Amino acid sequence: MKLQMATRLGLYAALELARDPARQLSATDLSERFAVSTNHLAKVLRELGRAGLVEAERGAGGGYRFTGNPRRTTLMDIVALFEEKPGDRASEPGDGTDIGRALGRVLAEVDEIAEATLRSITLETLLKHARQ
Repeated sequence: MKLQMATRLGLYAALELARDPARQLSATDLSERFAVSTNHLAKVLRELGRAGLVEAERGAGGGYRFTGNPRRTTLMDIVALFEEKPGDRASEPGDGTDIGRALGRVLAEVDEIAEATLRSITLETLLKHARQ
């Protein structure tokens, strides 16, 4: 499973903010930490905000803080914000052939396994592993 840059940034930002939900970090702080553009990260943070996972506070000393529940929020909850669903993918050349259909079934199975794994890991669980 290859994740888009926005998805990985969403995971990085959510995990970093969930590490200490009382702490606020600016988009600049987060973009420097992950070596990405502030504008790109700001778009990702807006999407996390629309999902109710982060909250922005404006002004001096403002920033973003995690407002979701790290015990209940799974990696898949965040991935689903940025990635298209496997069934929504556009048809590609070769999909209609017998080999294309057989390969499609295998790739769909791989997607199902990846999704199940991502659904089984909460932010809190991943953060515990990051501390070890």
